[in-house]
Amino acid sequence: MGLGVGIFLSAVGAILAFAVSKTVSGVNIHTVGWILLIVGILGIVLSMIFWSSWAGPGYWSNRRRTTTTVDDSPAAPSAS
Repeated sequence: MGLGVGIFLSAVGAILAFAVSKTVSGVNIHTVGWILLIVGILGIVLSMIFWSSWAGPGYWSNRRRTTTTVDDSPAAPSAS
C-alpha cells in the first residue's frame, strides 16, 4: 500500500466514522469507518518508514560512486 492509498483510506474512514449519520441494517458504518481509518493510518506510517529507508534506484551501482583522492605531498619544485 502506498502513501496515496493510505491517505485515501484514512479520509474515507474519517468520513464514515464522523460525518455519516445514516444507519444500515447488518453493517455498522461507524465501525467500518474506524477500521478504514486505522488501516489507512497504519499504511501511511509503514509507507513513511519504508520510504525513508529506501536508497533509490541505482544507489549501489558503480556509476554513482565517486572516489576523491587528496594528495597531501609537498609540491615539486618547478624547473625554471
